Amino acid sequence: MKKLLQISFAALAIIGAVAQAQAQDVALGEKKVAMCIGCHGIPGYQASFPEIHKVPMIAGQGAKYISAALTAYAKGERKHPTMGGIAKTLSEADIADISAYYEQQAKAPAVAEAAPAAPGDVAKLLEKGACISCHGANFSKPIDGAYPKLAGQHADYLYVALKAYQVEGNPQVGRGNAIMAGQVKQFSQAELKSMAKYIASLPGELRTVSQPRMR
Repeated sequence: MKKLLQISFAALAIIGAVAQAQAQDVALGEKKVAMCIGCHGIPGYQASFPEIHKVPMIAGQGAKYISAALTAYAKGERKHPTMGGIAKTLSEADIADISAYYEQQAKAPAVAEAAPAAPGDVAKLLEKGACISCHGANFSKPIDGAYPKLAGQHADYLYVALKAYQVEGNPQVGRGNAIMAGQVKQFSQAELKSMAKYIASLPGELRTVSQPRMR
């Protein structure tokens, strides 16, 4: 019995240490987002490259996806001068801490398991693209954390992001993901815009949490 208690206490200590490490990661992340808040901490803030659009909401986004996106920018798999320049300055630990911070930054109410029905023409496009097979029936619970939550994201950003997967051979613009490229290249820009508008209209967990630029 004594040995069993010792094992139990040791297990509890390990669990506590893991929880503390995770909390420390979030706390460290908060100290590392100075370069992020100038765009992602200003509600309604718009970027001008590659065209004018609202910067994406990332508070409440999955940490695994944020890490994957930042790593892709650092490696040049996602091409964007500003994001690439910032991501290349970050270590793996920095990316992990920042991602953990933004994942927990906004705690939104849980959304329904299924999204409201799309208009008939949009529903056909979403079915053709097999969108829910990765991003979930409500577009807020992807099947893997490396995929983004999309529901409620800005429509103009979604449209620009989708178009980026169609781009080839441009040193400044484009996203190198074979699966997404294969899906997105099936659609016209008008169709992409329709899908983006519908997904943006859905209730979601993403937010922009206002933060002062001077901290």
